[in-house]
Amino acid sequence: MAPSVEELVAWLGRWSAGRGPLYLLLAARVRQLIDEGLLPPGAPLPPDRRLASALSVGRTTVVAAYDTLRQEGRLVRRQGSGTRVAPAALAAPGPRVTETSNPMFLHLLEPSDDVILLSCAAPPGPPRELTEAYGGLVLPPDDLGYHPAGLAALRAAIARRYEARGVPTDPAQVLVTTGAQQGIALLTRLLVAPGDAVLVEAPSYPGALDLFREAAAVPCPVAVGPDGLDVPAAVAVMERHRPSLAYVVPHLHNPTGTVLPPLLGRRLVEAAEASGVPLVDDEVLAELRFDGTAGEAGPPPLSSYGTEVIGVGSLSKAVWGGLRIGWVRGPAPLVARLARLKALHDLGSDVPAQLVAARLLGSFGPLLRARVADLRAGHDLLRAELARRLPSWECPAAAGGQTLWVRLPYGDGVSFAQIAMRHGVAVLPGSTMDALGGSARMLRLHFLLPAGLLVEAVRRLTAAWEEYAPADRPDAPGAAVATTAATVPAPSASPTVPAALNAITV
Repeated sequence: MAPSVEELVAWLGRWSAGRGPLYLLLAARVRQLIDEGLLPPGAPLPPDRRLASALSVGRTTVVAAYDTLRQEGRLVRRQGSGTRVAPAALAAPGPRVTETSNPMFLHLLEPSDDVILLSCAAPPGPPRELTEAYGGLVLPPDDLGYHPAGLAALRAAIARRYEARGVPTDPAQVLVTTGAQQGIALLTRLLVAPGDAVLVEAPSYPGALDLFREAAAVPCPVAVGPDGLDVPAAVAVMERHRPSLAYVVPHLHNPTGTVLPPLLGRRLVEAAEASGVPLVDDEVLAELRFDGTAGEAGPPPLSSYGTEVIGVGSLSKAVWGGLRIGWVRGPAPLVARLARLKALHDLGSDVPAQLVAARLLGSFGPLLRARVADLRAGHDLLRAELARRLPSWECPAAAGGQTLWVRLPYGDGVSFAQIAMRHGVAVLPGSTMDALGGSARMLRLHFLLPAGLLVEAVRRLTAAWEEYAPADRPDAPGAAVATTAATVPAPSASPTVPAALNAITV
């Protein structure tokens, strides 16, 4: 199947970050996609003008890249039939493509370079408590090391976390996974068949959207507004389509940062259980609140309103992405089925990591409060720098989490992201997160980098916007435009930028 222009742009990744003419850099990346089988023989490529617009380059750049590959025998270009991958480019068609096209993940597969990643949000490094926990690690002497459902000690520790939030939980209701991504993947594999409807928010976490696409599910997107998910619309979708799964992020929504009011959360759970729709509550960011209650019980999860809600959590945001520990909390029969499915794939998650996670959860409050304090400082700094340098960008404050949901005054995030890349900063366009096809003028920017790198990132974004924005527009950089973000005070002094700009933030 031919990729859309958006998918092709995502697969191209950081194609323009190298050295040399743009057309050669573009040709090199398309050549790689052909050789890897992502672009199979006979696959059509976008017209010159359309791809040039999406990449924010001149049409001659795309024409020259296509012609280079045509001369190599990798592309066929014919008047009236467009540009296609040559039939002989590969010996035989490869297997069905199921790789991610998400720029958030693809950036992690690129070699380290002088690109500041504001696209992949996770702590920039492990905290001291994690290092100390590994230093005191003692492995069980009489243990095979295979625990498909998870270590008993960690399952009990996770159950206690739910009990502290007002949700009585038996350890048998908890499955330990290799990160929340695996939890969502297992649920998708178990509950969703090709052609099934899946209720998703628009926009939503792109990693989940990738999994639903891989399962060949049919998304039923429901818009997210200032108060979170449009619950009446979601209820209508569940009653009309009976989706095989409903996936929501009610607390500190990714990417908008909204919080679903409790009454609406209760209504959503009641409707899901009445319709027999498995409701997945992504809780990964729920405890990263800026209201001073981090480490306390916090808002009740959706599972406090019903017995069939499936919670998905992780330590990747509160501790470190390299600690690949997540979990699924749900009805015990469902968890038992998921454990059997997980055994088929990996026989259980890493035991040392589970032992460390159980120890960290035993005294989690101080670590969580320290993480939230760092996040709040990064949030305030990034908003202040954006207000100072890019006042026409709308940048409302977040209630917590790790990212800002920014609106450009005009244009679209995909084409601007291409120019930003050429200025050495990677951003996540909103359209990559929106199954409704909206959010075109939105960007998701995280604020987890050290202060100096955040300042440098905004400087690079400003340079990119100056190239993207015609100077005579009233909302071009430097114009006096009053916006929500412009009310944020700028910092008194900018931190110095570290010499090394090539550390990847996951």
